[in-house]
Amino acid sequence: MSNIAQEPQPQREHHPHSDVKAKAVVNDDARLANPLRGIPFETLMNDVEVFSRERGLTHFLSELKKGALVAQDANAYKMHDMFTTEDRNFLEDEINHRWRQTGTLYYLVVLSSLAAAVQGMDEAVINGAQLFYPEQFGLDTSTSRGNWLFGLVNAAPYLCCATVSCWLTHPLNQWLGRKKTIFVTCLISFLTCIWSAVTNSWWHLFISRFFLGFGIGPKSATVPVYAAECAPAAIRGALVMMWQTWTAFGIGFGDVIDLVFYFIPDSGGIKGLNWRLMLASAGIPGLIVCLQVLFAPESPRWLIGKGRYEDAFKELCRLRFSRIQAARDLYYIHVLLEAENEMKKGRNRVVEMFTIPRNRNAAIASWIVMFGQQFCGLNVIAYYSSNIFAQSGFSNPAALAATVGFGVLNWLFALPAIFTIDTFGRRNLLLFTFPCMAACLLITGFSFWSTSQEGRVAGVAIGIYLFAISYSPGEGPVPFTYSAEAFPLYIRDIGMSFATATTWFWNFVLSITWPSLSSAFKPQGAFGWYAAWCMILWFLILLFVRETKGKTLEELDQVFSVPARVHAAYGLRQIPYGIKKFILFQNPKPEELYQAESEGEEGINAGGDAESKVACQNAAVQP
Repeated sequence: MSNIAQEPQPQREHHPHSDVKAKAVVNDDARLANPLRGIPFETLMNDVEVFSRERGLTHFLSELKKGALVAQDANAYKMHDMFTTEDRNFLEDEINHRWRQTGTLYYLVVLSSLAAAVQGMDEAVINGAQLFYPEQFGLDTSTSRGNWLFGLVNAAPYLCCATVSCWLTHPLNQWLGRKKTIFVTCLISFLTCIWSAVTNSWWHLFISRFFLGFGIGPKSATVPVYAAECAPAAIRGALVMMWQTWTAFGIGFGDVIDLVFYFIPDSGGIKGLNWRLMLASAGIPGLIVCLQVLFAPESPRWLIGKGRYEDAFKELCRLRFSRIQAARDLYYIHVLLEAENEMKKGRNRVVEMFTIPRNRNAAIASWIVMFGQQFCGLNVIAYYSSNIFAQSGFSNPAALAATVGFGVLNWLFALPAIFTIDTFGRRNLLLFTFPCMAACLLITGFSFWSTSQEGRVAGVAIGIYLFAISYSPGEGPVPFTYSAEAFPLYIRDIGMSFATATTWFWNFVLSITWPSLSSAFKPQGAFGWYAAWCMILWFLILLFVRETKGKTLEELDQVFSVPARVHAAYGLRQIPYGIKKFILFQNPKPEELYQAESEGEEGINAGGDAESKVACQNAAVQP
């Protein structure tokens, strides 16, 4: 057994081994390397001692040493006698019972879920209000001008998100931190929802909804990152995707609110009381989050990035069951942030996001999934389903009731993805669901050709409901989860701003163009347009979107360092594999692009069996 007693070491700046840091940036053979693996025991313990002295953490040095060993090798607690029985129990429970987490972590999940519900309700209540406000404000939707103004008012928050508010995410997070950014944005959402409810002209409603975008944009970029930085790797995807799951809940709940308030008559001289209550109600969850976030932990990774190691350790102790787990995560985050610093070239970080291959690959993949979330056609239905159902033959109350059905299905079928996203993976879910969504959109559009009203109503409803069932476990939860974990910490705020600006810009395009698109090409052509995009996106995902399930945020550096051409070639080779497996029902051997480095491979990487090393490289990157 190893001992931890060491002679005092001279004070020195703490930088992990340079070859280890190089591994975190360059990954030519697509291996997933633990940056601490291969460091001798004595060296590792000396590094931890220097780290603790530099950061003023010597009062829990013993926990840091144990934590560094477990960060280096998850089974280290079985091989060193410094670990107590209690330490071993905590570390084994972490593996065997991954859903057994602290109350603080689940409190954070509830907070993130409510913040997402704010988002969903903001998006949904306009669906009911649009049945009333155009007539009250003199917007004639039978004319081209009226259609464009109608779309502009509906799309106003997303115009703000794409052009202004999402790009405020980075400065807000730098100045305020994750918690305070969530507080400020939820407060803005609450105030602007009330403002929207008291407007008396279409341009006044446009302005109030534009300012609502300042609450939507930075919040949508911050909350998924906040959850990702606090969650353990084993359940990170499931917890982060709570954002989309509860956004879907907010959409469904907003649809219910629309139906409830539909029948409220004008009172007290207030014209349009029903749609005003619809818009105002979306602000209530935001006020609740403002109160709740005061008691939530700050992101440990954000604190470490600010050099506040003591505070980060305290927050990790709230989020993990034992001090050993907290010390492990603290040291591992620190070491990997040192590796990320090697990626900085002294240029503007926006430039670095596109000039460094690892960052560029993450940006391309995030752009594809965020663009896809809009151009799969989902938000056409989320924002205009009441009009679509009414156009197919439903009465207004029946159209709102049918919209509630869409919202409920959208939420219910997102729930299984909490478990499947870390089992089947992000990429596989997308590849499976996009062709299904294309088929459902074609069913919806083609149903408008039916000469029977009953057949048309049934076809449209079935197509939209099946679309919700297909969308919810795949393109619903994946984009925000994927984008929150794809970028390295030093550009994560900027990367998430880029990703959310992408989705909100195309959301704006979708929202403002649908009335005119549907009028010019009829529902058949409009739904066919988005069905075609679903198939285009399937190919883009196959070629350029990498799998991220089951990897720590830091290990993703290696995943995104694989050259784009290598991954695209791998994607093309998956087509014959899929045909053999799913059409011919054969059992072909799957190709593994990423190979986790094991202890047994240390000799190879140190210059051992060259022939074996070449074989491993060829298996990983052969075009």
